[in-house]
Amino acid sequence: MTWRADRSPPTAAEGATAWHAAWHPLYRVGGVAALLFVLMLLSALVLDVVAPPPVTGSVDTLLFIADHNAVYIAQQVLWIGPGYLMVLVFVALGVALAPVGRSWALLAGLLGALPWALSLAIPVSTRGSLILVTLSVRFVAAAASERPAIVAAAEAVVAENNTLTLTGPLSAIGLVVAAMVMTRGVFPAILGWLGVAAGVLGVAAELLRFVVPDLYLGALLQWVWVVWTGLVLLRLGPSHPTTAPAPPRSKAGQGS
Repeated sequence: MTWRADRSPPTAAEGATAWHAAWHPLYRVGGVAALLFVLMLLSALVLDVVAPPPVTGSVDTLLFIADHNAVYIAQQVLWIGPGYLMVLVFVALGVALAPVGRSWALLAGLLGALPWALSLAIPVSTRGSLILVTLSVRFVAAAASERPAIVAAAEAVVAENNTLTLTGPLSAIGLVVAAMVMTRGVFPAILGWLGVAAGVLGVAAELLRFVVPDLYLGALLQWVWVVWTGLVLLRLGPSHPTTAPAPPRSKAGQGS
């Protein structure tokens, strides 16, 4: 950006305002993604209560899917889909934090988004897997001699589904880092500290998921942080760029 010699350079506040105005479309995407994240997970919880899928026992799982095919597919989409949305949220968050410091903003966006992106490479949702839908169809149609092989494949997926992975703790650590940077930026400081608390609780919940499963109730704190962050992103920066003031007319062009 170039400036006229007769105009003073922009202040830090003016530079931040121009930055946020330029990136407002991305903030809007991130804000909508944050709200959809919580909406999808709430919908998944409702379906989980209406038709809770078995999370152990491959034969029981395959038979459940055969009887509740549409509901099971919807459940898996609603559990897995939010991972894509959180990638968008952290990308927008990283850009929004850039005026605070480019290095910290990059670190916050990267550590926040990367674990969610990596989790999408694992074809399970902790409540099941879309792979089991295919296996269920094959199991129902298979002859008795073919079913043991299908059951063995399902057992492997169920075991993976119940195995602790690093993506869970890493996503919580990414939240802590991003939230710490938020305490210094355009976001309310209390929102940043809320994210820190949610992230620390998330790390404990992931590491102790089989010892103290009730710690997962702390995810509700993360949902509050996500919704609040989404609302701030939606309001951050105008929907159109501000109009720069017209340059002063030269005296030579003024009438006497």
